[in-house]
Amino acid sequence: MRLAISTSAFVLAAALSLPLAACAPEAKEAPVAEAPAAPAIAAFTAGADVHAFTIGDWRAAAVRDGGGEFPNDNKTLAINKTKADVDALLTANGLPTETLSLSIQPLVVRTTDKVMLFDTGAAASFGPGAGKLPASLQAAGVDAGAVTDIFISHGHGDHILGLVTVDGALAFPNAAVHISGPQWAAMQADTTITALVTAVTPRVATFEPGADIVPGVKGVDIQGHTPGHSGYLITSGDQSVLFIGDTMHHSVISVQQPDWTIAFDGDAPTAQASRNKLLTDSAASGQRIFAPHFPFPGIGKFEKKDDHFVWVAEQ
Repeated sequence: MRLAISTSAFVLAAALSLPLAACAPEAKEAPVAEAPAAPAIAAFTAGADVHAFTIGDWRAAAVRDGGGEFPNDNKTLAINKTKADVDALLTANGLPTETLSLSIQPLVVRTTDKVMLFDTGAAASFGPGAGKLPASLQAAGVDAGAVTDIFISHGHGDHILGLVTVDGALAFPNAAVHISGPQWAAMQADTTITALVTAVTPRVATFEPGADIVPGVKGVDIQGHTPGHSGYLITSGDQSVLFIGDTMHHSVISVQQPDWTIAFDGDAPTAQASRNKLLTDSAASGQRIFAPHFPFPGIGKFEKKDDHFVWVAEQ
């Protein structure tokens, strides 16, 4: 009897609890916190001396330093050829034959936390045709003190002299200056730039050729021009641009005839092999290229056409 009463009481209690359970509010899952949006990256101000573009999520711009003209006399480009050879190539591409024009444009890239400058131009040492980089950066909306990282391709004047001001002070006082170890050793041994080397020494950070330097920037060992000459592969997301330094100088001669010798190359056969490899690999992959001596703004691609390569500027 006691067992029957206890069982009935249990059944009654369970029955009475059912409406209460039905009326209880449903448990809700805690809301999933959304990841904070990435900080907006300010665009560069475009203008006559500033060509703005993007690399993935990053902002980039070619900033004009200037340029110059050289006689077409086989003493600078195509020194292993005749003027008639060069004339024929230039004429076929609709270019004048008496002079060769070379531009100078460093590259500036802005990320969420860095302002990176690739090469620094010729400063005032190349005459009135160069030395415009400070004004171009200002026009782009870049303060020299805000530059966090500088990447030097090699130690020739039109790529490094903009590191210092006319009075010898650091032009970019807060920037780390990234230079390959072999190139820095060559610069230290060059007595013509002793004052510049002394000024920038506290800011120099050397790297091994081909090393990952900062997130999104990898050194590319492109041999032949100078000891330790470096290109830079700049990557954001699934997009990249290869800064080629002085692998090539002229957008027609260097591209369509990579075996024509350049007077500036320290090791001409190696430099010619490097040009051929870069042209072949980049054309096959569709790699975007930034060439600091090609016609401004120097951004584009190499493409194979018949038995040679051509430069296709980005529109």
